[in-house]
Amino acid sequence: MKIVQLVPWTEPVPPKKYGGTELVAYNITEELVKQGHEVYLIASGDSTTSAKLIPIAEKSFRELYPRESYPEKELKEIEVYWKWRKFVDTAKIIQELKPDIVHNHFSWRGVLFSPLYNAPVMTTMHGPVNVYQEQQTFKDFPQGNYVSISNNQRKANPDLNWIKTVYNGIDVSRFDLGEGRGDEKGEYFAFLGRVSPEKGLAEIIQIVKKTKYRLKIAAKIDFVDTEYFETKIKPLIDGKQIEFLGEVDHAGKNELLKNAKATLIWLNWEEPFGLVVTESMATGTPVIATRRGSMPELIVDSKTGFLVDSLDDMQKKLDEVNLIDRKTTREHVVKNFSKEKMVEEYVALAEKLIHTYKNDQ
Repeated sequence: MKIVQLVPWTEPVPPKKYGGTELVAYNITEELVKQGHEVYLIASGDSTTSAKLIPIAEKSFRELYPRESYPEKELKEIEVYWKWRKFVDTAKIIQELKPDIVHNHFSWRGVLFSPLYNAPVMTTMHGPVNVYQEQQTFKDFPQGNYVSISNNQRKANPDLNWIKTVYNGIDVSRFDLGEGRGDEKGEYFAFLGRVSPEKGLAEIIQIVKKTKYRLKIAAKIDFVDTEYFETKIKPLIDGKQIEFLGEVDHAGKNELLKNAKATLIWLNWEEPFGLVVTESMATGTPVIATRRGSMPELIVDSKTGFLVDSLDDMQKKLDEVNLIDRKTTREHVVKNFSKEKMVEEYVALAEKLIHTYKNDQ
C-alpha cells in the first residue's frame, strides 16, 4: 500500500521528550515500512524516520518558536496561522502523491481538508472528542472514518462514525524490565506525563506526603498550566520527598519507570488512553490509577496494578504494590499493546477502507 501518515507539526517525529501522538505515529510508520509498505510521513523537518519524509517545515513549531522567546498571546496567534498555512501546502502534497490511503493523526484539521486528498482517510482520535472544533467538524463530516484509541473515548460522542478501536502500541523492546528497587536514595513512586489539573498531580503529591515514600515527577509544563504549577505544585516540591525532574527523554523515562515501585495516576478527566500506563507496565512497574477513562481497559486490577475510587484507596495501595508480579505485568503489554499488534489492526482496517473507496468510485 501507498500510505500517507499525517502528523501534527508541533513536535518532531518521534518526539524528543513529551509527545504521545507523535510517538504513536512514529511506531506505526516504522512498522509499516518494515512490512514493505510505501510510506510517506508528512511532519516537521527535524523528524527522523525510515519512511519518505516530506518536511512541512524546516523544524517543528516548538523549535521554530520557543515559548521562552514569545509572549503567550502572540505565540498562540502565530501557531493558529502557522498550522492553517501549512495545511494548504499539505493538501497539495497529498493530491500529488496520490496515495492509497491517508492516515490522519491531526484530528479535526485533517478531517476538514479531507475532501481535497482524493483518497480514503482514516482518522485516529488521539485526544478528547468533546471540544467545539471537533464537535462542529464531526457534524460537517459525519461519515468520516474515525478510529478510537479506547472504547471509553467514544462515550463523549457515541453517534460518531466509529469504525474500530485500536489501542496505542509501543516498542516494548525499548523498555527494560526493572525490579522497582529505587535509586541511591531508596524506593520511590513515579509520575510521568504533563503537569495539569486533569492529571491530578496535586492530589498525588498530597497522598505521598502522608506516607514515608518518595515521589519523582517527570513532566512537561504547558503555557496553560503554568499558573497551576506555580501555585499548586511548586510549593510542595522539596527536592527530597517530592522531586521534580522536568521533561525527560526516552532514556530518562525508562530509568524513572523501571526503578519505581509503581506509577501513580489520579485522573480528573476521562483520559482517552494514556501511554504512560503501557510504558510503565512494559518495565514491569505496576500502575495505580483511578477507575476513570481508559484505565479499566489498560490495567488488569490486582494483576498489573490497581484501580481505585478514592484518594484513601490509592494511599492504601501504595503498601500493596509488591504483590504485583512484574513479569506478568510486562507480558500483559507484549500481548495487548505492542506496536506490532497495533499496526496489524491498522493494516487490516486500511485494506478494507481502500476496497470500499474503490468500489464507490
